[in-house]
Amino acid sequence: MIRAALATAFSASLLMGALAFAGPAAAAPPAFGAPIDCRIGETCFVQNYVDEDPGPGWRDHACGRLSYDGHDGTDFRLPDYTAMDKGVAVLAAAAGTVLRVRDGMEDVNVNVIGRDTVMKVGGGNAVIIEHGDGWQTAYLHMKRGSVAVTPGQRVEAGQRLGDVGLSGLTEFPHLHFGVRHNGTVVDPFVGQQPFTACGQAMKPLWDAATAKALAYRPTAGLSAGFATSRVPEAEPARHGEFAGETLKPDSPLLVLWSDIMGVRDGDTQRIRILDGDGRALFDNSKAITGDKAAWFAYQGLKRPASGWPKGPYQGIVTLTRDGKTVVTLERRLEVR
Repeated sequence: MIRAALATAFSASLLMGALAFAGPAAAAPPAFGAPIDCRIGETCFVQNYVDEDPGPGWRDHACGRLSYDGHDGTDFRLPDYTAMDKGVAVLAAAAGTVLRVRDGMEDVNVNVIGRDTVMKVGGGNAVIIEHGDGWQTAYLHMKRGSVAVTPGQRVEAGQRLGDVGLSGLTEFPHLHFGVRHNGTVVDPFVGQQPFTACGQAMKPLWDAATAKALAYRPTAGLSAGFATSRVPEAEPARHGEFAGETLKPDSPLLVLWSDIMGVRDGDTQRIRILDGDGRALFDNSKAITGDKAAWFAYQGLKRPASGWPKGPYQGIVTLTRDGKTVVTLERRLEVR
């Protein structure tokens, strides 16, 4: 299980370090396209939105919990490190001119290197683009060595700026996308008018296709898999160490793990493992206490004295909320 503070609470003014926004003027805002090349809700997920709560608490524009105190951008999360290693492009959300870039910072979980090491450059490898009339966008936490643009360069909407990474003050691979107008934070899901109440009319800054793709998803299944040789842990699982697991006659374990974002207090997680004939070898439900930015969990069996029955095996993870299933993850395991 991973702690609820996975989405580390740092203000973006601190994150930007020497790459701080600036600019005057005013006019109609740009229409932003997706700043990341992925299938939103399938191969990437919005983990955090702009914090709309003016006090010490937090809430996103949908009055949900996908934010943290002071967060001033949109975090597009990759499901695991394997996706980051393969490369997921960061894209210019609108045409403009590159103002500043930073590259060369290592891609590493901040819990490994320590927050003090990167506190002054928490945005990590980054690109800032000027769109005219005081509008600027920032693209933070990019992969080391991937930044593909230079200051003064003109870029078009959808042009590759680099790749999603793990640089700076972050605990998971993601792109932090920030929008400002004349130095003021703007939530692209809300628009320029202030957020005053749940359910108010929004004027999003996304273009129509992107707005549709970014339909609000409070919860999502990131990944799941089997472990047969040792108890799985979150970081190794996210690095792909359990990919391609097979079950041998003498395998000590048959464990199903899952990684889910946006878990809420009172949700119920059910884990089932079925044998090759569809019989349930394991079926257990667990009530979850407390909201979780991300929830890594596993359950399963030790090898029975008679050995494992025939496979292949099927694992099914479901998360239910108020009697409705909100996440289903299914995996199969072959027998060697």
